[in-house]
Amino acid sequence: MTQLAQPLQQLPGKQPRVVIIGGGFGGIHAAKSLAHLPVEVTIIDRRNHHTFQPLLYQVALAVLSPADIASPIRSIVRHQKNTQVLMDEVIGIDTLKQSVALKSGAQIPYDYLVVAAGSTHSYFGHEEWSAAAPGLKTVEDATEIRRRVLLAFELAERHMQEHGWHPPLNFVVIGGGPTGVELAGAIRDIAQYYMKHDFRHINPQKAKVLLLDGGERLLAAYPPDLSAKAQKELEALGVEVHLGCHVTGIEPGWVETGGPRPLGKLEAAVILWAAGVQASPLGKMLGGETDKRGCVIVDDQLNPANLANVFVLGDLAHFVQDGKQVPGVAQPAMQMGDHVAKMISADLKGAKRPAFRYFDKGDMATIGRMSAVADVKWPFKAHMGGFPAWFTWLTVHIFFLIGFRNRIAVLFTWVWSYFSFTRSARLITGDQRLPGWQEQVEAGPARPSAAVSAQTGVSGSRAAD
Repeated sequence: MTQLAQPLQQLPGKQPRVVIIGGGFGGIHAAKSLAHLPVEVTIIDRRNHHTFQPLLYQVALAVLSPADIASPIRSIVRHQKNTQVLMDEVIGIDTLKQSVALKSGAQIPYDYLVVAAGSTHSYFGHEEWSAAAPGLKTVEDATEIRRRVLLAFELAERHMQEHGWHPPLNFVVIGGGPTGVELAGAIRDIAQYYMKHDFRHINPQKAKVLLLDGGERLLAAYPPDLSAKAQKELEALGVEVHLGCHVTGIEPGWVETGGPRPLGKLEAAVILWAAGVQASPLGKMLGGETDKRGCVIVDDQLNPANLANVFVLGDLAHFVQDGKQVPGVAQPAMQMGDHVAKMISADLKGAKRPAFRYFDKGDMATIGRMSAVADVKWPFKAHMGGFPAWFTWLTVHIFFLIGFRNRIAVLFTWVWSYFSFTRSARLITGDQRLPGWQEQVEAGPARPSAAVSAQTGVSGSRAAD
């Protein structure tokens, strides 16, 4: 266990140094809230931009472009004279010497350390699945998913034109949380509405989307009535929802299932992973207690045990309030970031630190065009679905986007897409190959998955659409 490191009230001849690791919601809110305090702030992130993660899936499905939801960190804090930005990667934290080691070789000393490094995908010990089933946490992830989804339709069109058949356009989304629900709905949206007139040899509307989850309901953190509503809306859109279905194996073009209600071996043009996350490895460098996902257990001042000048925020923090763990999503991360500034301010004044308390305003998830579910807890309480929830979702996300230009760009794009049924961000860049596609082509039109398709409704034949 590391020793207690007491925060300094005022360093002789200079201001306290606050180092923030991570330019996500928690880190940016901490930095902006420290703007007017007598401290020196350094933000360290291996990327030069802040990403508005709730809209990443819209980049993945060609609604928005990356620049619409990402802003350079330097631009965000350009008016803060007490703040500097380092584009580098943290590879070590020494809480005894109070310094951070960077990949470039630099050592950055601190008086206060804010760790908001976030999380990454968890494949539950099967990291080999990642190549065939990408997750969605970064802009790079989103553009890779966009490439695969759009490329699947293009390859099917070309193969149908040349050979009179194509491998099944089955899209398998694994995980029934908000990300999985939004991805599945968005894929059906683009196939049902936005591509229906664009191809001459295939019918995109016949593409199948399967959403697999091992639990008994979608959106398990939401109230049961909203989970049921979300499933009903997805199925009305054409998504096949399969609950109690565990994934036991993934390889390019195939998903093996098990669990209480297995589907056998499923053929898939694209496989997407939304089933789990794990905390950044930086959390374990602090030496404190962590949970099974690697999240750092913190007290009501967001400190790990015995580290009064270290704060852990967002989905890297395991913070329990009223007997329940606060979720690792944007809303608590922003509140934690704001609260860090209050605690540092209290230290500088020699006052008692205020305890952190999360104010839950609710949760929302979109399902498709004009459809969403919302568990509203402030300024009023309501369970909403359909168009009212969708409109509320649009309004809230426009409000929280960073940057006036981003708000205007996203609003204009949404309005244009809504009325024109077009998506201007349908660009395929990079590799023109799709994992597993060539193997399916070489196997020919007769597929062993035909028996499975009779059970699930998944297209297993190679007949022309």
